[in-house]
Amino acid sequence: MKLHHIGVVVPSIQASLGELKRYMNFQSISLPTPVGSRKVNVCFLKIGEPFLELIEPSSPDSSIMDFASKGGGIHHLCFEVDDIEKELDDMTRKGATVLVKPVEGFDKRRIAFVDLNMKNTKCGLVEFLESK
Repeated sequence: MKLHHIGVVVPSIQASLGELKRYMNFQSISLPTPVGSRKVNVCFLKIGEPFLELIEPSSPDSSIMDFASKGGGIHHLCFEVDDIEKELDDMTRKGATVLVKPVEGFDKRRIAFVDLNMKNTKCGLVEFLESK
């Protein structure tokens, strides 16, 4: 398991890119890409490892619409894993709640989301990304 990216919800990828590029030089910036299963558009910014992922809602019924309308912010940590089903089983045994079972995400790779149900640490939303 390795940290792949930090997901940040934004109301607008284009507006956010303008702000970020004012302060940082990115090695690469992907084109905004739709992820239909999650009703979002994503854009990956490379400034070393891990990536920074900007996420904007692409539909009024997107699961992140409310968060984005309040300004957004850091949303999740994403870990790349070899076997997404095994990781979900391990996390469930340890007390995590699967929020989104494996679906097709970006780059035609499977993703899943879990809540680690942590009481003392406010970074409990984790995405798993299956390796290519």
